[in-house]
Amino acid sequence: MDDPIDLRTPVSPDEVHARGAALRDATPPSSHDHDPVSDSRPAVLDYVEASNAGRLPHLVPLRIGKMMASPFSFFRGAAGLMAADLAGTPASGLSAQLCGDAHAANFGLFGTPDGQIVMDINDFDETVPGPWEWDLKRLAASLVLAGREGGVPEKQCLESAEDAVKSYRRTVRALAELPFMRSWNALPDASVVAKAKADELIDDFEKAAAKARKNTSAKIAAKRTEEYEDDATGRRWRRFSEDPPTRTRVDEATAEAVIGGLESYVDTLRESRRNLIARYSVSDVAFRVVGTGSVGRRCYIALLHGNGDEALVLQLKEACPSALEPFVETRPAEHEGRRIVHGTRLVQAETDILLGWTTIEGRPFIVRQFRNMKGDIDPTGLEGDHLDDYGRLAGALLARAHTRSIDPRLLAGYFAGDEDMDEAVGRYAARYADQTEADHAELVAAVKAGTVRAEEPPD
Repeated sequence: MDDPIDLRTPVSPDEVHARGAALRDATPPSSHDHDPVSDSRPAVLDYVEASNAGRLPHLVPLRIGKMMASPFSFFRGAAGLMAADLAGTPASGLSAQLCGDAHAANFGLFGTPDGQIVMDINDFDETVPGPWEWDLKRLAASLVLAGREGGVPEKQCLESAEDAVKSYRRTVRALAELPFMRSWNALPDASVVAKAKADELIDDFEKAAAKARKNTSAKIAAKRTEEYEDDATGRRWRRFSEDPPTRTRVDEATAEAVIGGLESYVDTLRESRRNLIARYSVSDVAFRVVGTGSVGRRCYIALLHGNGDEALVLQLKEACPSALEPFVETRPAEHEGRRIVHGTRLVQAETDILLGWTTIEGRPFIVRQFRNMKGDIDPTGLEGDHLDDYGRLAGALLARAHTRSIDPRLLAGYFAGDEDMDEAVGRYAARYADQTEADHAELVAAVKAGTVRAEEPPD
């Protein structure tokens, strides 16, 4: 149960700041320069095998193939392994609604209902309440790994991690000084690039934003569907074209189950949006393979017919327990889809108006628009000065996300002008990147030895 709300007792900013400073005395920022791995972490191959539980067996080799691609790719599929390593490490005691997998590739661009392009965290499969430090350390380590994959000099990889932490601190302080309504409603639009002192990214942001504006359901329908004639009615419809293993047809029973799930999903939307989705009808359902961490989970895309030639594409993605759940103090979710949607709505500045959850054949799912006005900046393709700026941008976005669930004045008190944390987390990030490279090498060796089967991902 949530803590009771007290609207009667005034609390001064200085008092909140002092509480944060007291936490800093108990857990100094320098303490975050700790060992990268835990003595209780599982063996790498045991972890990989356990993380494949519940996935569709024929897609598990494809997941292994994706994780083999690079240490950064391995890292993307190993959020639970890092959570095991972070369990019991120094923490301030402040709990945030975590992204849970805040690596550098999980920040993306998407459109608001009024067509504005914003950048924010975009993956919440692992979201749970937990130590805010975990998200920040995962981001820092991912920047080192992304830079190494892109050939960035080690010094600049480390600087990008340190600058992500510095930007996080500075953004927290800035938000702590703002009126509550202004800090809460601050949109991470193009202006955030300048505010985060990430000027080298302006061109990258504009290119990604231009691409995102073109990435619509209409474009997907034009490129990924085909017209056919219904033998029974003679009516012409559109259906998804096949592109195995990425996109394949489903049988009639599965399609009916998915449509039933969509019909019950509308009850998780706000009333006005329920009226909106009720105007569409489903033309087709297909199975689609998703990103590294979710390969092997059940995922469907549904093509809906709207007004005239209008098309709407929705994604229904299986929602599994968070990989962080065993390592944080939280109750098991009653519905994993609802957990993800709750976390997304709490953390994101602007959430997909069609985001909701449902149950299909006894399994929980989330529902959202598929790729509508979405884009990204690939951190592994950035040069050193751009990666550094990307780190500052991501750090600022993560800080804004965390202050939705932590009073920024508390965090500002914890930081209290101390820069020790930048270097502490940077050193930790470099060592964790080293460990990830060793973990990745162990998986690659097992595949070459034939003890683990992998399948090369399609282009």
